[in-house]
Amino acid sequence: MDSREEIRAAAIKAAPAWLVSLVFHTLLIIMFALLYIGGEAADILTIKATYAESLGDQLEDDTAQAAIRNRLNIDDPAFAMADEPVDDPLAAPPNIEPLLDGYSPASTLQARTIGIALTGREPGMKDALLGKYGGNATTKAAVQRALEWLKRNQLRDGLWSLTGPYSGGAIDENKTAATAMALLAFQGDGHTHKKGEYREEVARAWKALLALQDADGNFYHGEHDSQRLYSQGQAMIAVCEIYGMTRDPAFRAPAQKTVDYAARVQAEEGGWRYRPGFDSDTSVTGWFVMGFQSALMAGLNVPQTTLQRVSKFLDSVAVMGGSYYKYQPIRRDFTPAMTAEGLLCRQYLGWRRNDPRLAEGVAYLLENPINWKDRDVYYWYYATQVLHHVEGDAWDQWNRVMRQVIPENQESAGPEAGSWSPTGDFWSTRGGGRLYTTCLSTYMLEVYYRHLPIYSYRLE
Repeated sequence: MDSREEIRAAAIKAAPAWLVSLVFHTLLIIMFALLYIGGEAADILTIKATYAESLGDQLEDDTAQAAIRNRLNIDDPAFAMADEPVDDPLAAPPNIEPLLDGYSPASTLQARTIGIALTGREPGMKDALLGKYGGNATTKAAVQRALEWLKRNQLRDGLWSLTGPYSGGAIDENKTAATAMALLAFQGDGHTHKKGEYREEVARAWKALLALQDADGNFYHGEHDSQRLYSQGQAMIAVCEIYGMTRDPAFRAPAQKTVDYAARVQAEEGGWRYRPGFDSDTSVTGWFVMGFQSALMAGLNVPQTTLQRVSKFLDSVAVMGGSYYKYQPIRRDFTPAMTAEGLLCRQYLGWRRNDPRLAEGVAYLLENPINWKDRDVYYWYYATQVLHHVEGDAWDQWNRVMRQVIPENQESAGPEAGSWSPTGDFWSTRGGGRLYTTCLSTYMLEVYYRHLPIYSYRLE
């Protein structure tokens, strides 16, 4: 040991304990500050892996809550996280009287908080929520592969096709629906025409899709009446989302026109089906309810009376007080798919998490878990959303299967790598095709951050 080291050792030994502690903790503070600054600059939250299933590492959520609070500025009195069931879930229809024209303000959200429910898609927040709600490295990689497949199959005009150029295409063409569904997959992962790895694809798609919208707000101009309002509902969700995510004024008028059009073509029963203003079913109605939810998130004007009429329709297809749902009032039996869709609508229309009708419906969904041998991606898509909003043990039980089975069955090689085959799926073989199956599977794997759970986050 040289003389300098001897002096240093002696000084440390002679130093009082409080001084050693001060120096040590000062160095710790500096180190954490540098890590924080570096993390913010890179916009990345590193979350420790704690366990693994047969595929992928599960992400730990010990730091997620703090990360979420920092990202959303939750200490702001305008925002609150609720441990108990919330009376007024985030973006649920406000309890205010309609104005003379039948319209009411979209929500109580102020301009600075518009789109708050969509902020989970931002890079840092996405990783935090992925860990908090049970996503893993495999679900994240599967989404990336799916988006790459969609990128490869975008047409030169910016749209997507239901019939090809891939294998396993749908029987009938519907570029409006295909493009809306593809955009929802990209936007669900945080990509817009302004930012993200796929901003060029998104920008091209929106340029092409907006060109299809007519003066009434309608996007679909195909020959199949049975696809008209399905397509419109999907496009409505997509355009309201992109406005809510970016607040680009170029999307405000197109988004508001879709909301106005949806209200005008609502059927007397309170829902929507195939043709504007004629008949209602739970399946088509569910897409429009999600469209109105996206409009509320974006701060658009939504007719309060329209939402009240939706509740009336749901009552007409409800069984056992609203725990189960049928396709139409004239149908005899309820099904898992229609029950999941009906319950999601009820959640968005204000049902509380501790509502006994919701609890019984959730138990029914859990009795019908994901089983690849009995494929029904449409049902799984809606059930995944319902259970994610409920959270807790119900979500953990569903997610343990979902996060394993869906990535395991993604195509891993060949020209269709990244997609999901429609073969054997209950609805895809009836007309949806590979793009439909792939998009719904992707939405499920984005659920961790696609929307904040409505019962844990609210505005005061």
